[in-house]
Amino acid sequence: MEPFRHHIFVCTQEKPEGVTCCPASGSMSVLGALHRELGSQGLSGDVQVSSCGCLGLCDDGPIMITYPEGVWYRKVKAEDVPEIVSSHLRGGKVVSRLEWNDPPAMKAAATEHTNHYLAMVKAKDEAGTLPDNLFEMTRSFMPSRALLTALELDLFTAIGPGASAEQASKKIHADARATEMLLNALASLKLLEKRDGIFFNTTACARFFAAGSRDNAQPGLLHIAHIWHGWSTLTECVRAGTSVERREEDWTRDFIAAMDHNAKDRAGAVVKAVGTNGIKRMLDLGGGSGAYSIAFARAVPGLKSEILDLGDVVPLTQQYIRQADLSDRITTRVGDMLRDPLGENYDLVTILAICHMFSPEENRQLFKRAYGALAPKGQLVVQDFILEPAKTAPRAAALFSLNMLVNTRAGASYSEPEYANWLREAGFSEVRRVRLPGPGGLMIGVRS
Repeated sequence: MEPFRHHIFVCTQEKPEGVTCCPASGSMSVLGALHRELGSQGLSGDVQVSSCGCLGLCDDGPIMITYPEGVWYRKVKAEDVPEIVSSHLRGGKVVSRLEWNDPPAMKAAATEHTNHYLAMVKAKDEAGTLPDNLFEMTRSFMPSRALLTALELDLFTAIGPGASAEQASKKIHADARATEMLLNALASLKLLEKRDGIFFNTTACARFFAAGSRDNAQPGLLHIAHIWHGWSTLTECVRAGTSVERREEDWTRDFIAAMDHNAKDRAGAVVKAVGTNGIKRMLDLGGGSGAYSIAFARAVPGLKSEILDLGDVVPLTQQYIRQADLSDRITTRVGDMLRDPLGENYDLVTILAICHMFSPEENRQLFKRAYGALAPKGQLVVQDFILEPAKTAPRAAALFSLNMLVNTRAGASYSEPEYANWLREAGFSEVRRVRLPGPGGLMIGVRS
């Protein structure tokens, strides 16, 4: 039994960044366009629209199914919706250019997708990788903090009908660079839109967060910002049973342990992407726990790696190396990669999850120093969050840029064009980007 003339399902299953899914291809825009078009054509009462989970055909999304006919549409765009509503839902004629009517191929694609997904889940489970939902939960404060800061600065009012980062920074009396990082992060959260370098409020944000709107909730929401500062001391409060001043203990040890967990998760993919041919000597700048050196040493028999890191880190690095039983092949050296001699004639120099801590100029100089440390045809491999040119995606990278704002002197997430330019300026050729699952990736250059 079907109480409506038509019932439409649109996949809105969110998946981790870097994994193909219908929302990443624009299914939310399709869903919104569908509601608007049904209303404008007077069909809202005749057509039921439902969002749904994964339909197993992610590479061909967004996917839309219409019942009772059971017609599957694939790669639907918002601009296709008026034709679907008028031709199919009103006129009864299927839009053939969007229809997917090949059951064997559809079944094969869905089966392949399911098997691939189950294999990925099994591999992650066997590797002891933290489940995506738990990992996201540990970082869910970042979007909240970005929004609360925007409210404290009254940034949505400053954006008004549209403003550049520099214009907005002057209105809120803030640093232009930092303001742009915050605006890019807010755009990644779909709280702002960015077009040709100008930021615009979404309809909802203009209504609820900007001064002058009848429904402006910004003044009341500032109370939540005040609460947030108290919550940042929750761990100490639980220990003490009362409000306490914030203290940070064992920061370096805990930081290196966290980075080791992250690096182990990525190390296999990095080794595979870089390859192992011709690598005999490796310099691991800021190697931390040594996870990447350990991975390369295990993949390349006879490889010798040297890790350069700060004095409070190296004793911890040596513990990880001993645990891996690789003390004979991986050595450590205390030093500052921005200032101290790096050495020479390495086949591979790695700067992995480091560049976000430095300013653009520091990264330029570091890449030049790395070039000088390489043998001819040696490779420099940079692993980090890599932003798209507009710097509003991936979302995790845009938010991480704010993390660098509050934790470093001049660090940030950087874009692919920035990394590519710095590498070429340093003299590297064959510059390329290698995409890895998730928001991170590699930039690779070869010494001429």
